[in-house]
Amino acid sequence: MERTEIAACMAEIAVLLELKGDGPFKVRAYDNAARILENLEEDLGELVEAGTLTSISGIGDALAQKIEALYTTGELDFYNKLKASIPAGVIELLDIQGLGAKKVKALYHKLGIESLDALRRACEEGKVAELSGFGKKTQDNILSSINHLEVYRQRHLWSKAEPIVNRVLEGLRGLPEVERADCAGSFRRNAETVGDVDFLVAAEDPAPVMEWFTTLEGVESVTAKGDTKSSVRMASGLQMDLRVVPLAQFFFALHHFTGSKDHNIKMRQRALSQGFSLSEWGVTAVHEQHEGPVDSVDSEADLFRLFGLEYIPPSVREGGNEIEYAAERALPEFVKAADIRGLFHCHTQASDGKDSLEDMVRGAEALGMEYLGITDHSKSSVVANGLSVERLLEQGEQIRALNASGDFKTHVFAGVECDILKDGTLDYESEVLDQLDFVIAAVHSSFGLSEKEMTARVVRALEQPSVTMLAHPTGRLLLEREPYAINMPKVIDAAIANGKIIEINASPRRLDMDWRLWHKAAERGLMTSINPDAHAVEHLPFFYYGVNVARKGWLEPKHILNTRSLAEVTEFLKL
Repeated sequence: MERTEIAACMAEIAVLLELKGDGPFKVRAYDNAARILENLEEDLGELVEAGTLTSISGIGDALAQKIEALYTTGELDFYNKLKASIPAGVIELLDIQGLGAKKVKALYHKLGIESLDALRRACEEGKVAELSGFGKKTQDNILSSINHLEVYRQRHLWSKAEPIVNRVLEGLRGLPEVERADCAGSFRRNAETVGDVDFLVAAEDPAPVMEWFTTLEGVESVTAKGDTKSSVRMASGLQMDLRVVPLAQFFFALHHFTGSKDHNIKMRQRALSQGFSLSEWGVTAVHEQHEGPVDSVDSEADLFRLFGLEYIPPSVREGGNEIEYAAERALPEFVKAADIRGLFHCHTQASDGKDSLEDMVRGAEALGMEYLGITDHSKSSVVANGLSVERLLEQGEQIRALNASGDFKTHVFAGVECDILKDGTLDYESEVLDQLDFVIAAVHSSFGLSEKEMTARVVRALEQPSVTMLAHPTGRLLLEREPYAINMPKVIDAAIANGKIIEINASPRRLDMDWRLWHKAAERGLMTSINPDAHAVEHLPFFYYGVNVARKGWLEPKHILNTRSLAEVTEFLKL
């Protein structure tokens, strides 16, 4: 088991012990062990092999034995028994935003709450508000969080669905009966999250296709199986639907089931205005100047051309003004993954990253990147092992030496992810920040401020000359945490006025700033940078998810800093 996974296990043990009512000393020991492992600079494998874990302050014999067991076997009997001793429904309560171990323990021991349903009933009956340390506001927040959680559990991150979709498509396209196969729905439109995935197949003999689909590896249950449509639920909870149509109807059906609903309504209206009826089955004349059905089309591009439109990529079929632009042949040259030439917002072992600076540079080099921007956390991010002023400046020297060595083709920019403090000031003085190549400002604390306070906080940071760009501006975690209260139009105004960048945080859990805000913002001059927020080498390709967001937001390469060459970016950062 990896060091970061063992740290997470230690942290979870601390929570479970607190739920059981163990003493604070024991709880704190595991909590401290988690932090020690998160920030460990030595190689854990070497410490385990040498039997010197206990040389680390805070790691005694008992903890060392457990860490060694997890590292060597990936299993810990103590953890398994501890988790089994607590009702699963109680542990599930920890998923509620704002409920930590102490509050869950109170709900469990004082009200006997062992499930989300029981917690909802207790809130609706006003019992939670009566508990010491809770109150009506907390009770209302818990109810709201339960509602959000129930919605979250019906959906899945696009990134989690992608490998399943790719595997199914590859299998479908390999069947001898299948003439064409594709996915549709919100997945094909690159939505941030998907409720289910729609597959469409053209085949004359659907039976073997349905048999293959319903017996896929990973299928937990078959919820429907018919002649032309079947539905399955995967072990991950992902719902998948398959439709089989004749080849002549395939592209009409693909367009229809890709959606969105609003896009389809506008397309049908355009068809009617030209004397046709458009549906998933095809195009039929409804005006006397036309006769009978229209011949089948050989691609979606043919379908759009039939109505005087240029091809509209699935990403932007959201019922905005894509049809009007397509009619004028005015759709932009949407950014592509191949346009990305460098990556910013990347962490190393110096703070809460998994890999070394050199490993991160090698990873960027393997992706063909011209440059890499390192931004470890600032000093106020204690949990993330934020850098003191001395450590930050030392890292800057290390980066300059690395660039001078000539050992790497990828140039490294020295930066920092600098906390925006509660009052809008920055975590370091400007004299420190000015020694870096760039600065990403970010909110990591005090999420409960009012909209007015949070907006003023972020705007004040954007007004600081040292700041280059703003990270994950709403703080959302998809299917985990709602955005904090913030007036994004005012933040966008401040960024434009002060010449700042707002990133597209490409972490698949964030995808922030939301694509819905980008079209108008970019037209007004707002620039972005598609940043992976990478905490390990394997996170660097996350920029791919950010490109999905950028495309949905109608962005072109000219709107994006890291589509520029190294020379152009170097010049930009000097401004």
